[in-house]
Amino acid sequence: MSTLYRGVFTAITTPFNADLSVDHGFLAEHAAWQLANGCVGTIPCGSLGESATLSFEEKLAVIGSCVRASGNKPVVPGIASLSTAEAVRLAQGAADLGAKGLMILPPYVYASDWREMKAHMSAVLEATALPCIIYNNPVAYKTDFLPEQILELAAEHENAVAVKESSTDARRVTALKALAGDSLALGVGVDDCLVEGVAAGASFWVAGQVNAFPAESVKLYELAMAGRWAEAAELYRWFLPLLRLDTVLKFVQLIKLTQERVGMGSARVRPPRLELAGAELEAALAVIDKGIRERPVL
Repeated sequence: MSTLYRGVFTAITTPFNADLSVDHGFLAEHAAWQLANGCVGTIPCGSLGESATLSFEEKLAVIGSCVRASGNKPVVPGIASLSTAEAVRLAQGAADLGAKGLMILPPYVYASDWREMKAHMSAVLEATALPCIIYNNPVAYKTDFLPEQILELAAEHENAVAVKESSTDARRVTALKALAGDSLALGVGVDDCLVEGVAAGASFWVAGQVNAFPAESVKLYELAMAGRWAEAAELYRWFLPLLRLDTVLKFVQLIKLTQERVGMGSARVRPPRLELAGAELEAALAVIDKGIRERPVL
């Protein structure tokens, strides 16, 4: 099993200035804050990082800012593109900038079948020597890597060493563990399945609300990994309403709003996303502000 993929990785948001250009100054500050609070690395340019709204050049600039802010801590960029050729170029560019690993997404917009998914993933895996995470998120991308297919990819590409499972089904982690044993590092990719995922055999967490609550996220992970289930359950009970904001359509807006409420970021998003408004905003603030008021002392 890869030793790189263990601990809490921040699926880091992309901060924007008032003109919606990338705020690289705050991005560096935010990445350093995450790492100082116990996260083991950052994952820029993922779904939460609004990757689809970033140009190729902006993605490389975001990756570079995270690398410079992270010292020796790993930066594992999301590799997502409309075309396989651009995904290959992005993987190579990320390696040149100092990324320590890659998180490879299936093709998006076009919902490919397994033959096409495999060809896309294989092209990216063959373009780099970095240890890679296969990212399965059928809810968002309408393509589903079955456990047997993930094992097929890993058997053919020695740098396919980990899986980020975001199907929202903890049974997928169980199935992968049964098939792969310790040959693949398994990761939880949805916030409100962390404790269940660890119990099923996951060793890392690609977290969302960690952007606003890094210390609490790391503590929850540590308690679960140590099998301290009663303590984990107590912290999880407080955290779950906030963690569930990561698993709905407007998760980017909700997590950025949470960051703004704790004083570590802005709610700005790039269109087509718009900031929350009206009753939707009021409902979100009720959950977020209650969580902040009742925030436990660690």
